[in-house]
Amino acid sequence: MSLMNVLLEIQPGYGAIGAGLAAIGAGIGIGQIGKGAVEGIARQPEASNDIRANMILAAALVEGVALLGAVAGLLAVFK
Repeated sequence: MSLMNVLLEIQPGYGAIGAGLAAIGAGIGIGQIGKGAVEGIARQPEASNDIRANMILAAALVEGVALLGAVAGLLAVFK
């Protein structure tokens, strides 16, 4: 059985669960990124611009992966 056949046989309810898990994972990931950035800025206030820039980049990457997961889950719902 090929991977495409396995993906096409996913039940619609599981796609919605996958989209929800992607959103929850993104929320947890961005929360951890924000927590680390705030702690880093508290330790070294002079490096706040560098920390903030890296935090925004990391948050964008997490959101991108979560968006792909949510789209894949919703495509499974509406196939």
